[in-house]
Amino acid sequence: MTITEKVAHLKGLAEGLALGDSTPEAKLFQAVIAILDDMALTVSDLEDGLAILGEQVDAVDEDLDDLEEYIYSEFDDEELDDDYYDVECPSCGETICVDAGILEEGQINCPNCDELLEFEIECECSDCAEDKGE
Repeated sequence: MTITEKVAHLKGLAEGLALGDSTPEAKLFQAVIAILDDMALTVSDLEDGLAILGEQVDAVDEDLDDLEEYIYSEFDDEELDDDYYDVECPSCGETICVDAGILEEGQINCPNCDELLEFEIECECSDCAEDKGE
């Protein structure tokens, strides 16, 4: 039985007492029941709103799960580890992290001491070995 139904039942019980409308006790019962009725309607509205909000949160959670799956499937850990390299500067000993693009450019200045670091990339794939005549 919902709160609204319980208050309606209480109204029926009060009417069954036949206290009349003029006695102080009847006025008190009617005022208390009116307040309970308002509170029951407010609670009912809050429960309906909470149910709708819960459904919306569940939908957002499912959408977020889908988005996370899409994002993280694009960047798996193995690919990220292969795309970055640690390089130690011979002048200052600072270790810097460079990506494949910087290595392909062939040089970068050390962010610590501004020494020019040059890179030579030797590719070991079969296509490059054929180009070299191997």
